[in-house]
Amino acid sequence: MNAAARSALFMSETIESLNVGARFLDRLSVEQRAQVRAAGRGLVVRQGDPVFSQGEHHDGIFIIDRGQVRVYYSAPSGREITLAYWTPGHFIGGPGVSGGGVYMWSGVAIEDCAITMLPSAVLRKLLLQMPDFALAMIDGLIAKGECYSSMAQMLGTRSVIERLAQYLVNLSELYGIDGGDAIIINRKVTHDQIAAMVGSTRQWVTMMLKRFQNEQIIAIDGNIMRIKRLDMLKKILFRE
Repeated sequence: MNAAARSALFMSETIESLNVGARFLDRLSVEQRAQVRAAGRGLVVRQGDPVFSQGEHHDGIFIIDRGQVRVYYSAPSGREITLAYWTPGHFIGGPGVSGGGVYMWSGVAIEDCAITMLPSAVLRKLLLQMPDFALAMIDGLIAKGECYSSMAQMLGTRSVIERLAQYLVNLSELYGIDGGDAIIINRKVTHDQIAAMVGSTRQWVTMMLKRFQNEQIIAIDGNIMRIKRLDMLKKILFRE
C-alpha cells in the first residue's frame, strides 16, 4: 500500500499536510525513539474498541504504531463530528499532554491497533530529561493545531456542499485508482462516516450523492465509488 493510502485524513483544502504529524518523532535518534517506547505501555486495541473516551480523566497520550483511530467529538444532542482519522506515527489524546482535566473528545479503533501509551507521569519525566523529545512534542502539537485550524476554517468558510466536494477530491487523491474513464475510490466509506466528516446529516449526504450520480459526477456500485467528473467537483470548490 502506498504512503498516501496510509495517510491521516481530516477536512483540509489540500492533502499536502495531512501526514506531517506522523513525523513528530523523526528528530529523535533510533536509541531515543526506543527509549520513549520502552518507557510507555504497549496496548492492543481491537477494531471498534475505544482508545480513550470524551469526558474521562486525562492520563496521558497514545502513539499509534499500527492501525487507524477515528477521533471524534460528541455533542450533548448525541450528534458526532469526526475530527480526524489518525494513522501510524501520530499521537492522539492531546492537547493536555501532562495530565489533569478530561479528554475533550473520543478515539475509537477503526481496525486492530498497536499503540504505545505514555502515562502523564512518564510523559513529564521524558519531557524534562530528553530535550529532543520535548521539541518533538512541540512539533506534534503544532501539527495538531494546524489540523484543527484547517478543520475550523473549512467548517466556518465553506458551505456543506463545498465540504462534501472537497472530501471526495481528497479521497480521490489519497485512495484513488485510475480506472480509465473514472477514478475508483479504493476505500469503503459509509454515508454516516461522510456526514460526520463534513458536518452534516446522513440524509443530506445520501441526497447529495444521489444528485451527483444523476449529474454523472460519480457512480456508486455497492461499496465502490467512481469519480467520473473530478473537474466538476473542483468546479464546485472554485466557483465564484
